[in-house]
Amino acid sequence: MILTRRSFVKAAGVGGIGALATPLIAARGSEALRDGILYSPVPAGSELSFAADERAAYRLAAEHAIRLDSNENPNGPGPVALEAVRQMFGEAPRYPDVQTDDLRQAIAQKFKVTPENVLIGCGSGEILRMAVYAFTSPDRALVTGAPSFEDPVKHAEITRAPVRAIPVDAELRLDVGRMLDGTTGAGLVFLCNPNNPTATVHGAATVKDFITQTNRRAPDCVVMVDEAYHEYVDDPTYATSIPLALENPKVITVRTFSKVFGMAGLRIGYAIGQPETLKAMARHRLPNNVNVLAAAAGIATLPDLAHIERERQLNRDAREFTRKAFESMGFKSGVSNTNFIMVAIGRDSKAFKEACAKHGVLVGRPFPPLTTHARVSIGTMDEMRKAVDVFRQVLGGAAN
Repeated sequence: MILTRRSFVKAAGVGGIGALATPLIAARGSEALRDGILYSPVPAGSELSFAADERAAYRLAAEHAIRLDSNENPNGPGPVALEAVRQMFGEAPRYPDVQTDDLRQAIAQKFKVTPENVLIGCGSGEILRMAVYAFTSPDRALVTGAPSFEDPVKHAEITRAPVRAIPVDAELRLDVGRMLDGTTGAGLVFLCNPNNPTATVHGAATVKDFITQTNRRAPDCVVMVDEAYHEYVDDPTYATSIPLALENPKVITVRTFSKVFGMAGLRIGYAIGQPETLKAMARHRLPNNVNVLAAAAGIATLPDLAHIERERQLNRDAREFTRKAFESMGFKSGVSNTNFIMVAIGRDSKAFKEACAKHGVLVGRPFPPLTTHARVSIGTMDEMRKAVDVFRQVLGGAAN
């Protein structure tokens, strides 16, 4: 029997699990709240504090909205992964030591490396935290793009490490030249490639040269390449940084199961690099950080290449439909190598987000300094057709 996200819960045959399993396994998470999440206690009234109840109420109120705000895969895990989860319910009372080790072995086998070259995390978010804690300090800065994925910055703020956030260039790509200038005395560079939220990517030659130049200017600085959207890339100049990480102790490659694999709610990420580099990060790893259900799903889905290609094509089709729809309204977006687009809407992105939410469509939060751009995640084709109607209404665009 082929399991869909809905039939999975019924097939599992576990009483009472239905109310919880569907949203978790469907991977429709809440990146939209991350701009306010506290990672450690801070004084009330500080710039990191926020009204948690207010944000939770916002998300609950939007329960039935079309969620295009967190770069999730709307289709969730494939049938093979769901069946693996079902088979693992009997291990739920046990700690996940064996399953985590099996997952590590499976990832190592896929990339033809040793298990010592792999570090598992509770989503790639934990991997990013481990790296920031391991390689930055008040005397060793974090270098990143602006805008780029914010979690490393949040961790650096908590640990009091200086942050050098370099604005993206005119084409919304990470400005690697200026980032290189900021590496002197730095402990860690966060190179999000493809970059979230701008959907842009740098080719293999550019990344390799950037790493070489960073090694020369700042020999103690580690370059962390986040490839969360690796499977969505179509740019022929792009290549994974994994070979560089395997040969260079100052490079880490980060991957996740949250995007093309549709497992954001299950939380698995991993880093590939040299053993000594990963050991420095592992000191900050949470014990038992991957649950048995996630590990089983990860092992099962890794070799499911047909599922990955299907998700790539579904995303590509819906993304192109959405891009053309915005273009017909007079709003351009650059080439995307991800499961979202960044659209120049020419108006305040916060106001656009709030207006869309009133019509039941959630889009990305503002990403300074690109305050007149909107990040729109790609949902199912049906979701995007409905969302485009809302975008036309909010933006006042002409019909297609």
